[in-house]
Order: sequence, then structure tokens, then C-alpha cells
Amino acid sequence: MENIIGILITATAFFVGAKLLSGVYVKNFLQAIVVAIVIAVLSFTLGNFLKIVTLGILSLGIFSWLLNAILIQVADFFLKDFEVKNFWWALALAAIVSIVSGFLNWAL
Repeated sequence: MENIIGILITATAFFVGAKLLSGVYVKNFLQAIVVAIVIAVLSFTLGNFLKIVTLGILSLGIFSWLLNAILIQVADFFLKDFEVKNFWWALALAAIVSIVSGFLNWAL
């Protein structure tokens, strides 16, 4: 149940980020749920691989932010109804998703 709530919180954060940023497009909330699931899978697979490759050298918060932006770009490549114009928009979206999901996790 916690995983479903986490996915819904992340999907809400992606949907809010897409509404706030003109360089990000999510078709609807259902697509935001798909984006959240794809990002979760990518984070578990590719994200963990990239953390191992860096050997913890870049384990600062900024690297986590950059890693999330990279994962957003990868999700953009795979998903049809999710578009991010460039890496800078992905960085902005990663920041907004982090802030919104942090706030929602705190509020719930």
C-alpha cells in the first residue's frame, strides 16, 4: 500500500511540475502515473548502476539531483506522451518533483 501511495505522490509531483514548466509536457494524470512508475523502475535499475559506477565519489545531493534529471531524460526517450525539451528542463523538473513530493510526503 505504501508503494501505491508513493507512486501517486510522485505522479502528482510530475503532474504539478508539468503544469508549472513550459518545457515539460504530460498528457494527463494517468500518464503522470506511468511516468512515475517508469522513473521508479529506472531508478531501481539504471540509477543503482550509475551509483555503483561512480563508487560513491559523487554521492552528494547534487549528484542525486543530476541523476534524477538523467532518469527523466531517459523516461522521455521511452514514453510517447511525456516530453521534456532539454536537460535544463529536466533539471528544473527534478527539483520541482523533489520539492512537491517531499512536501506531500511530509503532509501525509
